[in-house]
Amino acid sequence: MNFIEKTIAAISPTAALKRAVSRVKTEIINSGYSNYGASHSKKSLIGWYSHGGSAKEDINDNLQTLRERSRDLFMGVPIATAAIKTMRTNVVGSGLILKSQVDNEYLKLSEEQAQSLETEIEREFALWAESENCDLERLDNFFELQQLCFLNWLMSGDVIVLLPTTKRINSPYDLRIQLIEADRLSTPIDKSNEPRIHSGVETNAAGEVLAYYIQNNHPLSSDNTSQDKWQRVKAFGEKTGRRNVLHIMNRERIGQRRGVPFLAPVIEAVKQLGRYTEAELVAAVVSGMFAVFIEKSEEGGDAPALGEVIPENEQVDSMDINSIEIGNGSIIDLAPGEKAKDVSPGRPNSNFDGFVTAVTRHIGCALEIPHEILIKEFTKSYSASRAALLEFWKTIKMYRNWLSNDFCKPVFEQWLAEAVAKGRVPAPGFFTDPAIRKAYSGSEWNGPAQGSLNPVNDVKAAEMRVQNGFSTRDKEAQELAGSDFYKNIPQRKREENLMKEVRDIGRE
Repeated sequence: MNFIEKTIAAISPTAALKRAVSRVKTEIINSGYSNYGASHSKKSLIGWYSHGGSAKEDINDNLQTLRERSRDLFMGVPIATAAIKTMRTNVVGSGLILKSQVDNEYLKLSEEQAQSLETEIEREFALWAESENCDLERLDNFFELQQLCFLNWLMSGDVIVLLPTTKRINSPYDLRIQLIEADRLSTPIDKSNEPRIHSGVETNAAGEVLAYYIQNNHPLSSDNTSQDKWQRVKAFGEKTGRRNVLHIMNRERIGQRRGVPFLAPVIEAVKQLGRYTEAELVAAVVSGMFAVFIEKSEEGGDAPALGEVIPENEQVDSMDINSIEIGNGSIIDLAPGEKAKDVSPGRPNSNFDGFVTAVTRHIGCALEIPHEILIKEFTKSYSASRAALLEFWKTIKMYRNWLSNDFCKPVFEQWLAEAVAKGRVPAPGFFTDPAIRKAYSGSEWNGPAQGSLNPVNDVKAAEMRVQNGFSTRDKEAQELAGSDFYKNIPQRKREENLMKEVRDIGRE
């Protein structure tokens, strides 16, 4: 404050403060964003208090609450369950299938040799992947582990995958997959002050991830009877460079070390929608229990009215003497002098569907799930429904690529290294040259095909793409039906030969 404002403050502090604020505002010369989103003087923005932080403050410090609330919504609010399961079913489905892609040009193999090698790799991989032996817990095969991994990724924000080796009878391969829930990745108590360990992830000065700290017990489990311990697992082997840990997550901030749950941006909206839906449901049920009240006269007897309130042995709240429970069509006896007043809750609410639809549209926008797909309702035009499917397919392809790059491909490469080391897959030079190893390790992962509203038109479009060289038969087989062209042709040949035999018998 200047001299004049200090003088005024001695008489009226409030007036002096307002004068000082007005003077400061007039001194501000707005330019660029300060005229718009960064303005501190506009009425619409002057009450907006924001405090930014690094990825640690904005994300890591809030992860426990976000994870717990996200999982709670998944277990109790239908729209949250629908969003997560819709993504799981469309991205993973019954599992992403391996399509080996050997670089025959670099390896100097003929097309026939490359195709034969790819078939052998896929056959050997199926021997491991289709068995529960690939799971350290021996419960799921590789394709079931994919959906479990992806589901937990969406709910908790990230998943830790360990790749230990364990020998088992009648199992030619020792590689195992161990999924670790996000809560168990945490900073040990005695290392809580370490500046380079954040939420269980240890980095060096350059930001490179060195190790992960995994708690022996789930921190939220009621069965925790032993003392908490943490195991430090190095991200990569010191001698071989082998990946010991796969951290499945999607980063949204530079410097971020832990993932954010899929529902994080819409937690409040989904929870409020769940509360509103539950309240409307209860109101509709109560309004459906129409009750008749009988008023006794002064000379009325003590006999109960027909259909009087629910018998005590059938009540759910019989311990509360102030609770009166009614059922469908109840007839309730009133004491002398008591009168019943009709109260109509006005249910069902005619505005319920419109309000829920509007809110779910906003939720779907934030999660990149079109409203029609989120609620499974295709009541608009063909063009609108097709546009929704095409837009959603972009999201599915993105998440599928993330899952294949972060989970499927690294696991496949570790398996292939073991298969080559044991001589079950021939790959000369695999361990001597990284380029040769990469040439053998190429792969594609195909999942459920895109939905189609008009299969005939889609097939015609696929034919035109193939004829004009914009695509291949193999790619179109994957996109349209989720199948393998090179497996379809031999099968078709067998079917055609069989039909020919049948027709020949019919002519005889």
